[in-house]
Amino acid sequence: MGTKEKILAKALELYNEKGYNTITTRHIAAELSISPGNLHYHFKHSEDIIKILFSELIVKMDELLNEMKKKENKVLKDLYDFTFSTCEIFYSYRFIFVNFVDILNNIPEIKAQYEGINFSRKEEFYFIFSGLQKNNIFRENVPEFITDCLTEQIFIIADNWLTHNRMISKFGKEKAIHHYTLLQMNLFYPFLNDEQQKLYEQQYIQ
Repeated sequence: MGTKEKILAKALELYNEKGYNTITTRHIAAELSISPGNLHYHFKHSEDIIKILFSELIVKMDELLNEMKKKENKVLKDLYDFTFSTCEIFYSYRFIFVNFVDILNNIPEIKAQYEGINFSRKEEFYFIFSGLQKNNIFRENVPEFITDCLTEQIFIIADNWLTHNRMISKFGKEKAIHHYTLLQMNLFYPFLNDEQQKLYEQQYIQ
């Protein structure tokens, strides 16, 4: 691992542990036992580090979505695995979501990128939902306004569950990922046909 990669890994660790607003490039350099000048050779400002970490998050989500879209015969487990993996990825970059408003306000490039992602993700989720209907996992003839609401509900929970966990639930990593995966999966329950609802209750509700 090169110096640049070590800086990014340590920055992610420190931001997750201590928060975006409390960690400076000097803290990161000190943790790595390198000079601030060495760090600034690779990253002039902490914002540059944040932008790369945000891009890493987007790339990992793109890969996950592409895998889901490629599945021809989607089943309930695919939806659960996708939701669980999403929560795992978000947890790995949790400082972004806990400090979301500050980051968007302070780094215009990320704000613009996020707004564009919001639009494209809706189309990707519609594609996934259509596949689930085609494979008789979701009910047919779900009104479009309900599907629109579902997509927005998913985004709201996905972007804010880490803050809720830190402030209210205070679960550790494994329990948090499991709990909030089910919380999001429960949004899909009314859309499942009767057979899939029974399967969901048997496999995931204890």
